[in-house]
Amino acid sequence: MNAGPDSQSAIIHELGVGANFEAQAELERRTRFMAGCLMQSGRQVLVLGISGGVDSLVAGMLAQRAVNEVRQQGRQARFIAVRLPYGLQADESDAQKCLEVIQPDLTLTVNIQPAVDALRASLQASGMGLGNAAEQDFLLGNVKARQRMVAQYAIAGANAGLVIGTDHAAEALMGFFTKYGDGAADLVPLSGLTKRRVRALGQAMGAPDALVFKTPTADLETLQPLRPDEDAFGVSYEQIDNFLEGLPVDQDAAAIMIAAYRQTTHKRALPLAPAFP
Repeated sequence: MNAGPDSQSAIIHELGVGANFEAQAELERRTRFMAGCLMQSGRQVLVLGISGGVDSLVAGMLAQRAVNEVRQQGRQARFIAVRLPYGLQADESDAQKCLEVIQPDLTLTVNIQPAVDALRASLQASGMGLGNAAEQDFLLGNVKARQRMVAQYAIAGANAGLVIGTDHAAEALMGFFTKYGDGAADLVPLSGLTKRRVRALGQAMGAPDALVFKTPTADLETLQPLRPDEDAFGVSYEQIDNFLEGLPVDQDAAAIMIAAYRQTTHKRALPLAPAFP
């Protein structure tokens, strides 16, 4: 295995993917991590947007477990799950099924469409061109992701809370998140997990297979609703997970993943600043 800075082994190390994985041990470790973050911060609430996909399902189940653990120690704690649709979400029924599984302390719904549409109108009124229909749709997809995080931080601010992110190693490798959108959070309990390991945690907590193995989609593009992530990647999650778990992968697929990792370095980095004199 090549040992260069963008080699398979270097990327695995950088993204914190462990060589070994045992679902029950990871459940306990990550639950303790979230409970500890809440208690050490002096905050009382965890906030997470629930999309209907497996990542937010698993993060939500972990969050409810964590606040239950905090309460068992005599501290106040709540988990607020937030639905953040842009108008009517195509897979709203799956989001509702996820909420039924998670059983959060409180559920809020914030429709981001008025805010997103108002910003688009203001940008157009300023004279700024937003490109053709496809380019505009992609741009507004990122606006949706950032508006969702604006809403979550507003809720967290009003409730002495911390915002949970759902980023994991498979998405981090591909840079498949919006900078300062779903990539912004106070804690990321799925960090270092491959997609199959996220699913394994969901199964270990008793989530139904229909939700655990649902086709992943960011669903940010209005012109291509529910577009599978793998269509955007050009590789499958199985190939991504194999790469991150140190298994052999097709050279063409590896090249796509390494190129995506290089091109999205800025997403995983802190803002640039001049060096101290």
